[in-house]
Amino acid sequence: MAVIKTNTEHNRVLARLMRAEAEGEGPLGMLMVGNVGVNRVRGNCLDFKNIRTIPQMVYQRPGGFEATQKGYFYQRARNKDLRLARRVVNGERQHPASHALWFFRPAGGCPPTWWNQRNTGRFKKHCFYAPRAADCPSVY
Repeated sequence: MAVIKTNTEHNRVLARLMRAEAEGEGPLGMLMVGNVGVNRVRGNCLDFKNIRTIPQMVYQRPGGFEATQKGYFYQRARNKDLRLARRVVNGERQHPASHALWFFRPAGGCPPTWWNQRNTGRFKKHCFYAPRAADCPSVY
C-alpha cells in the first residue's frame, strides 16, 4: 500500500529522478534516492513544508535535485526504474536512507553533519543525512 499519494505520471517522474541521480550506484542506490524523495513528500517539515506531491518535491526551488537540470533526467522511464519507484512509494526503505531527507556525493569522506543534519551512512559514493525524529516525526 502506498505511503504517499501518487499516480502513474508521478511514479514516472520519481523513476526518472532515481535513475538520473543514482543509476551508477545500481538498484539499491536508486532505491535510496527514492527513499529520500518519498521522505520529503511524507515529511511536511524543515525545508519540505507543503511539499505534497512527487513533482513538487523533484522540482522544488531552492532545494530540489540537480538532475532536473540535465538532459538525462528527461529520458523516458524504463520498466525496471518504474518497478523500483513503486517499491519506495509502497514503503520499502533501505538503510542508510530510511529516514534521510538529503544526500550528496562528496569528493572525499562523509562529513558527520550536513546543513545541521546527522550523517546516517554512506552507500558507494553518496552520503545520507536525516533529521532528528523530533524535528520531522513523519519520516520515522
